[in-house]
Amino acid sequence: MIENPIKRRPTRKIRVGSVYVGGDAPISIQSMTNTETCDVEATVAQIQRCVDVGADIMRVSVPSMEAAEAFGEIRKRVQVPLVADIHFDYKIALRVADLGADCLRINPGNIGSEAKIREVVAAAKHNDISMRIGVNAGSLEKDIQKKYGEPTGQALLESAMRHIDILDRLNFHEFKVSVKASNVFLTMDAYRLLSQQIDNPLHLGVTEAGVYRTGSVKSAIALGGLLMEGIGDTMRISLAAEPEEEVKIGFDILKSLGLRSNGINFIACPSCSRQEFNVIKVMQTLEERLEDVRVPMDVSVIGCKVNGPGEAKEADIGVVGASPRSLVYRNGEKSHLIDTNQLVDEIEAMVRQRVSDIEDAKAKEIIRTSFSE
Repeated sequence: MIENPIKRRPTRKIRVGSVYVGGDAPISIQSMTNTETCDVEATVAQIQRCVDVGADIMRVSVPSMEAAEAFGEIRKRVQVPLVADIHFDYKIALRVADLGADCLRINPGNIGSEAKIREVVAAAKHNDISMRIGVNAGSLEKDIQKKYGEPTGQALLESAMRHIDILDRLNFHEFKVSVKASNVFLTMDAYRLLSQQIDNPLHLGVTEAGVYRTGSVKSAIALGGLLMEGIGDTMRISLAAEPEEEVKIGFDILKSLGLRSNGINFIACPSCSRQEFNVIKVMQTLEERLEDVRVPMDVSVIGCKVNGPGEAKEADIGVVGASPRSLVYRNGEKSHLIDTNQLVDEIEAMVRQRVSDIEDAKAKEIIRTSFSE
């Protein structure tokens, strides 16, 4: 087994509600609601769908005082940490801080005078909550735009450091920073520059990445590259798609880099004329049926015996396609034959049995440990 070469950049650890970000904490996955915040029912339902697929943190836009009051109701009805996204009106930040926000996403520079920023910082300190400074290439300050002519990594860095300096002067250090752009290379350049300047945790993202397919590819390239360099402590995949899809893609990126496990890591062949069953159809159905599984495991489904045995030996559950029966491997060892026409049902049953066995083992260990103490 090849050792994972990724060494994460040492960073300060901060807290977003019950989730730690930075330091030795797992890289967390975030998404953002796209419902009207004042529609409490719809927003709560969307948050829950994201939580069901593994979201660690959710962000909610709060553009008005009416939305702030709705945010308070939403906060009462969900368990996941919530980040309140606020621009311009410092009074909204003060209100949501009192209503239970776990983090304030702001740009100190667009909140107004330093007196207003000081009030927001005081509210964050009083309520023991963190902040995120969010810099975007599309909304840089006018003087920085004029200085650089176009968004550059250095321009994003200068904007970020301007906001950071404000919080530093106010002796507030519980914050993370993002420097997002829609361009892959600009995004990576900005994060690399920033990572050399501060030890605060970094929130990764390619902003306005695009629709599901192209946005996922752009995000995987940019964020995957940064993560391989050890840069990044939390992340959001920004897609023109339902937010729960952002969460799934985020975990797929982390799983592919061996940085985090969340559910099944499917290994499947691209299919060819050697396949003994319809690999594409089987995999699509399995993904849908097993989307709720959060226990980490590798499941290999290969359509023929050319690469099948090699992949199956490395997986928790492996299937080597043949007709009329396919060979099953468990934990790297040959186990039994199954009817190839019943692959989906058989694989689902094996996965769920493994989940049950793992959960039972954990429960027994907890009981054993409690008695030994």
